[in-house]
Amino acid sequence: MKLAMFQAMSKTVNIAEFKDRFSELLAVVEQGGEVIVCRRNVPLARVEPIRKLAPRKAQRSVVGCMKGTVRIHGDLTEPCIPDGDWEMLK
Repeated sequence: MKLAMFQAMSKTVNIAEFKDRFSELLAVVEQGGEVIVCRRNVPLARVEPIRKLAPRKAQRSVVGCMKGTVRIHGDLTEPCIPDGDWEMLK
């Protein structure tokens, strides 16, 4: 019975009809149906309800999750270009 009810709530419309009946078609989507929008009877888009996801368990904070995975070699404040090459760049 549910399958028949879902098929009855599925609509296929062309763009002009979609624009004219937008609020009515969104009501169909809100009730769990779907609307397939066509351009010259060729399917273009599907409008369907957003499925609510189950609440997720509390997870560790993302901040600091990569702590200890990076090594820094050398001095970060020293220039990458040797002092002698600076004159060449002028």
